Amino acid sequence: MGSKAAAVNANRLAALRELQYRYGGTVLLKGAGTLVLSGSQATPSCVTGGHPGMATAGMGDVLTGIIGALRAQGLDADAAAVTAAAWHIAAACTAAQRLGGQRGLLAGDVIQALPASGAGAGA
Repeated sequence: MGSKAAAVNANRLAALRELQYRYGGTVLLKGAGTLVLSGSQATPSCVTGGHPGMATAGMGDVLTGIIGALRAQGLDADAAAVTAAAWHIAAACTAAQRLGGQRGLLAGDVIQALPASGAGAGA
């Protein structure tokens, strides 16, 4: 976007709308309240939950992998993004519980926790 993270975080909704307008498709802006918006939506979806332990290297890659897997299984982009964000949070919470806290959480811990978090149940 040509701006610093602080500027994006100052008005996340405006940044989300700008990205979707500029590039089209479905846009996911992760953070405290992950926002998802596509051209077919007037109002973005907001997936809440998670914890500060998710702010580590590789967490976005894990989320992207979940989205890609859901898309490969036939979900449309909007459903895949929202579902993946929720499963990503559930797995991170499961991993933190399993490890006894949020500190030191790694992306691999979240990947390992996906089956135990209920991710994929009923999908």
